Amino acid sequence: MPTRFLLTIITLLSALGSTGNAEDRPNIILLMGDDHGWSETGYNGHPYLKTPVLDEMAANGLQLDHFYAAHPSCSPTRGSFLTGRHPNRYGTFTPGWSIRPDETTIAHLLSDAGYYCGHFGKWHLGPVKAESPTNPKAMGFHHYVSHDNFYEMNPAFSRNGAAPEVIEGEGSKVTIDATLDFIKDATNREMPFLAVVWFGSPHEPYSGLKEDLDLYADLPAELADRKVKLTSMETGRPVSRPLRDVLQERYAEITAMDRAIGTLRDELTAKGLKENTLLWYCGDNGAPRSAGRATTPFRAEKAYMYEGGIRVPGVIEWPKKIGSHRVSEVNAVTSDILPTLCAFGGAIPPKRPLDGISLAPLFEGKITQRPQPIFFWSYDVKNLSNAKPAPVPYIDPELQEGTTPLVKYMGDILTRNFKNYEQPPITEADYNGSRVMLGNQYKLIIDGKKGSGVELFDIRADSAEKKNLSESEPKIVEQMKTDLRTWQESVLQSLSGADY
Repeated sequence: MPTRFLLTIITLLSALGSTGNAEDRPNIILLMGDDHGWSETGYNGHPYLKTPVLDEMAANGLQLDHFYAAHPSCSPTRGSFLTGRHPNRYGTFTPGWSIRPDETTIAHLLSDAGYYCGHFGKWHLGPVKAESPTNPKAMGFHHYVSHDNFYEMNPAFSRNGAAPEVIEGEGSKVTIDATLDFIKDATNREMPFLAVVWFGSPHEPYSGLKEDLDLYADLPAELADRKVKLTSMETGRPVSRPLRDVLQERYAEITAMDRAIGTLRDELTAKGLKENTLLWYCGDNGAPRSAGRATTPFRAEKAYMYEGGIRVPGVIEWPKKIGSHRVSEVNAVTSDILPTLCAFGGAIPPKRPLDGISLAPLFEGKITQRPQPIFFWSYDVKNLSNAKPAPVPYIDPELQEGTTPLVKYMGDILTRNFKNYEQPPITEADYNGSRVMLGNQYKLIIDGKKGSGVELFDIRADSAEKKNLSESEPKIVEQMKTDLRTWQESVLQSLSGADY
């Protein structure tokens, strides 16, 4: 009997045993904004933004106040979201580096457990074309309407690997419309479903509907005195514009995304699905420099290991399981999604190193502190770029060429290509790069920015990361450095292929 079939039978039996009845398992919808910073929601006190739907979700559900992206940039975080593993374990180091086909995703696991699985919107873990070995279908999804990267109005999506097709409309609405078609299909099949919905907003370049732009026509005049660099919607090339105009468009995108989530919630209610649907929203990294850091209480932004780069909005709504509003201060991360959903969906986690933990006890209020630290690491890709001999591509480069067009140029093309490499023998230089150990009280950062060295913060008392305690707490620093190094050794073992 084929191994995959045996695994499916075992997983289904596990689901029946763990829930009592497979039909009791929740439908699952995982939503993620693109470059959406922690402070950019009404419920987190933003002075200008209007996010009534996310605010209502937070008011009704579990608000994850200390929720983190596994990496301060998008492709790596997306990999952690699907695998429960740090992205350096499989070479998804920065944006534009693909996942490896050998990875097991939450879609693989829930498919085996009897779920109907779909992906919608931004993918950015490899091309979405049919022949790609890392497109959503290859990574476990039954159905997808997806883009290689980010998108704006009138997105060009590939439907299950077909040639890109332009779909008229505001980007977030188009994404939710495709999701609703999938939910209807899953309901007709009488199957529980997993829908992974990754919006293209609010990633720059920005655009907005007039009704949304008008909401932010009165931003403070002094914001116009500062200029920021971002991509021009007209040329696809860098341009400098007044921060006030940029924020008006960015906030319009966030409000449109929020409204699209409201459409989804309304349809779940109308179809009688809301009570037992787990709806989880988060960001993929902090807001970028072009957002101006106008209101964040945190240090730095996207691409940095400080709170402004990795702490993101997180909120979960599930009426059957979460009956009333709760705010959690437990550290949680995108890598926790896979083990958590395995617990609720009756799936068996893969037998390989995971960096996330199940948050199931958190849903029931049974934990007040995380039982283990969270580690972060931006691998120094120069090690591979400068390797002699040149590293071997993990995937045929032709299969890594993207097809869905963007507004923003990369060199002279309006598409995105991907890469991933076989790991050469490990050297000491492979341990370099910005890296973090986050405990329940202290956060150790090594090389958080050029020349910063070792920093230690009491993150509970100093979320703005202003007071470096590394000199006054040398014993804590040394122990955390040792623990961080041990974790890195495990990651590099995975990167070298030991888990496959």
